Parts: sequence; structure tokens; C-alpha cells
Amino acid sequence: MTPCATSSRTTVDTGQVLARWPLPEPALAYFPNARSALSGRDLPARAGTHVPATSCKGAAVMSDRHPHDPVLLDRCVELLKPALTRLSSDGAGAVLVDATLGAGGHAERFLTELPGLRLVGLDRDRTALAIAAERLAPFGDRVEYVQTRYDGFWADDTVVDGVLFDLGVSSMQLDRAERGFSYSHDAPLDMRMDQDAPLTAAEILNTYDKRALTRILQEFGEERFASRIAGEIVRRRSHKPFETTAELVEVLYDVIPIPARRTGGHPGKRTFQALRTAVNGELDSLRSAIPSALAALRQHGRIVVMAYQSLEDKIVKGEFAAATASRTPAGLPMELPGHEPYFVPLTRGAEKAGDDEIALNPRSASVRLRALEKRTSEKIVRREGS
Repeated sequence: MTPCATSSRTTVDTGQVLARWPLPEPALAYFPNARSALSGRDLPARAGTHVPATSCKGAAVMSDRHPHDPVLLDRCVELLKPALTRLSSDGAGAVLVDATLGAGGHAERFLTELPGLRLVGLDRDRTALAIAAERLAPFGDRVEYVQTRYDGFWADDTVVDGVLFDLGVSSMQLDRAERGFSYSHDAPLDMRMDQDAPLTAAEILNTYDKRALTRILQEFGEERFASRIAGEIVRRRSHKPFETTAELVEVLYDVIPIPARRTGGHPGKRTFQALRTAVNGELDSLRSAIPSALAALRQHGRIVVMAYQSLEDKIVKGEFAAATASRTPAGLPMELPGHEPYFVPLTRGAEKAGDDEIALNPRSASVRLRALEKRTSEKIVRREGS
């Protein structure tokens, strides 16, 4: 199994994690209840210590008050396990790619339950890799860490048994105010998943023209007040460049009409999603990654993708529809032998989290899970996303 040249095996630093800082008084007007909004997962950072390792028994122990519960964990195991145990009941000989490793919650469960399994964890965020490496340290060389976007790993000779995508920004990134992903905390306008990437949210806000800003907000955030917001951003930055999330939130509260702010959640939700998506090229990465992952699966290999917003799910749905389509020429009354679909669906449409899981893990409320199994032994030519 050989990753492509854009990926890099990372020596992970498990050193200090940056702590939050107090919100300035003006920002508190836009962040109600934020004085005490520190997530339990960041309590170690507040004390100046590193994030503790977790036990190997499945549940995260990053905080006693607010553990990070991986979304649809049992269902992911149920769907992927048959592909990972075809050769051996303990997963020996199988390789699982966790394409969005994050804090390692899903990975820990698979490695614990299948003691022979090998896992490759991908993440562009070096802080996430450091935390995951500490958490997964008991599993030793069964885990390989690769710092890359999830479309940067796949090579023509990559062959794996299972792939898991848990898309979007991770809870860990949202909880670290200094990263600038959250509209609930004042922080620099960063939003980079890869801290070494050149483009930040501040650069987009301060340099893109009104037309480009409007397009980003409409296309990536589905924001119906995109043009109005973009115009106000351009007007205000002529006096002072945008530096913090509080400054952007102030614009949104001033521009979005009060009736519209009363529905649909926080008024910053769509704008922050749009900027984060643009900064990290998330949709382009996904369009490329899904076909590459499908091509890398061996016969009876399986893929599970969890999306949290409609734009991501639309891409996944389209790629999965193409993968499960018959290859028999249109118009023929029956399917020709050897022209069957390469993949079969394992879910009926997109599955959602149940009420019990949502109550325990609110992040799962918006999840849409889709899964496929590869049925052919043919090698599918890896293609770029369309």
C-alpha cells in the first residue's frame, strides 16, 4: 500500500495544546452564555497540560463532563466489520483507512475490537494527529499516521479493505477557540485545518471582491443574504481589516434582518461554514477523494461516509449513484452478464441518527450516513472527482 506523493508520514508532536483566552466585553454582546462556554474537552488545555490519552475500551475519556462520542460508532462498526474480518475474525490481514482521523474515536473502537487490524489514519491537522497518536499509542505499529488531505493519500496501487469518512469540521477543532472555526468564541479569523496552509479566512474577507465573497457565501453556505453581507464586509474593511471572529459576527447581526435571525440557528452558521469550506477546499477534496477511495477497495471491501451538510451529502450521493449504476447500455431489456454495477448499497438512501443518539450526542443530529460494498474483482481505474 503506497500513498501518493502529496501525503506525508508525520512524526507526531504530543506537546502542549494552546489554551483559550477570555472574550472581550464587546464580543460578549454577540456571544450569549459564552463566559462559561469552555468545553470539557479543553479543560486540560486551560490548566496548561497536554490532552490525556484515553483508555482502550471504546469510550473517549477526554473529559468526565463532556466526552467526545464518535458519531454513529456502533453503526460504522456494523457496516465495516464484515469487510475487515473476511480473512480472519480478528481483522488480521485487513487494512482500514480512517480518512478523517480527528481525535481517533472511531479508530480506537476498530483497533480494540479487531486486534489484528491495521489502520491508516489521515488528517491534514497536525494537532489532531498529535492527539490521536497519544490516544492510539497502546496499539503501537498497527497504526500509521499520514498528514494529508483525504484526497492526497490514494495511489494507483493502493488496496484496502475498508474506508471511513467522517466529514466536516471536528468537534475538537470547534472546541479550540484559537483556531477560529466557531462563531461562539472570539478568535483570530483562521479556519485552516492544515495550520501550514497559506489561505486563511481573514485573507478571504480582506482581499476578495464583493462578487467573489457573494459567490462563496451562496455556493458554500447557501446564505440568502450573501450579497448584503459581502457588501458590508467590503465597506467595513476599507476602514479596518477584519481580524477576529467577533468582528465578523457583528456584521452578521447588523446585516441579517431580525426575523431571519429568529429561525435556522445562529446567524453565523452559514457564513462560517462557507468560509471554512473555501479556506480548506473541502468540496473539491471530497469530489476527488470518494472516487479514489472506491477504486482502492478490494473485492467485498466497504466504504462508509458520514456527511453533516447538504453540499457534502450531495457529492457523496452522486458518486455513490454512479458507482451503483448498471453498466448495461441503456435501452436493453435485461442486464448483460459482466455489466453489473461495481458496487451495491448497504443503506437505503442516507441513514440518520436516532433520537437516543442525538440526545447523547447533539452533533449527530445533522449526520447523513451512506455505505457501499464492492462486488467486483475488477480493478477500477482511479479517476478524479467530477
